[in-house]
Amino acid sequence: MLGTLAQCEFSMGKTVLVYNMNLREMENYEKIYADIEQSITSAHEKIAECKKEILRAKRIRKNRQEYDALAKVIQQHPDRHETMKQLKALDKELQQLSRIKENVEDKLELRKKQFHVLLSTIRELQQTLENDEKLESDESQDCTMDNGQ
Repeated sequence: MLGTLAQCEFSMGKTVLVYNMNLREMENYEKIYADIEQSITSAHEKIAECKKEILRAKRIRKNRQEYDALAKVIQQHPDRHETMKQLKALDKELQQLSRIKENVEDKLELRKKQFHVLLSTIRELQQTLENDEKLESDESQDCTMDNGQ
């Protein structure tokens, strides 16, 4: 009976040890489960951060492409100094052309006045010639009338 009792005690001790071992294994598995859950949460957070970083990188890339396109357009145009130089040259040319235009307009006005004076003189000369012809014809008619009487 002592042997059976010893065997029962041994089985009981073994069962308690297995039970304690199972409890420690459960705690270990719960700890591992918690670590895995934390790792999954951390991975989700990293994925979200990476998505944000990708969006930021895409926006930066888009901005750079737009910048490059604008830079190419800007490079096709002359710089401000060159443009101002061209504007000054064009302004000088415009002033010179304005002076030439004024001179030409003054000459044209003078020529118009001279032409008007010329036409007036021609009309007066024609009038004088017509008057002279009339006087001559009147005198010749007077002479013919005097001769005819």
